[in-house]
Amino acid sequence: VQLVESGGGLVQPGGSLRLSCAASGFIFNDSIMSWVRQAPGKGLEWVSGINAYGTFATYADSVRGRFTISRDNAKNTLYLQMNNLQPEDTAVYYCAKPRYTYVKPSTYDYQGQGTRVTVSS
Repeated sequence: VQLVESGGGLVQPGGSLRLSCAASGFIFNDSIMSWVRQAPGKGLEWVSGINAYGTFATYADSVRGRFTISRDNAKNTLYLQMNNLQPEDTAVYYCAKPRYTYVKPSTYDYQGQGTRVTVSS
């Protein structure tokens, strides 16, 4: 199983980034997926989740209205469009496959190595 994130970087407050996660080694189009993040010195925080078909998505209150999760099952790829980024969004972002639910999951079967997002002027 591999989850490989990309698209992170340094961005100014108010800017945008689009993260991608290439999945392999499991049946991606039958799997719920999530994005989680870990800010410096803090624990893992769930950010967003999506169902297997890409028809339902849910978000943490801290990102709702600014972030959009999506997926392309033909490409085995998960995305996170992040707009109006703020310094508090600075973190390492991981894609992960939840075990039971994509709504605030607490258990994950797989997690990638992460991509770093830094929001700073």
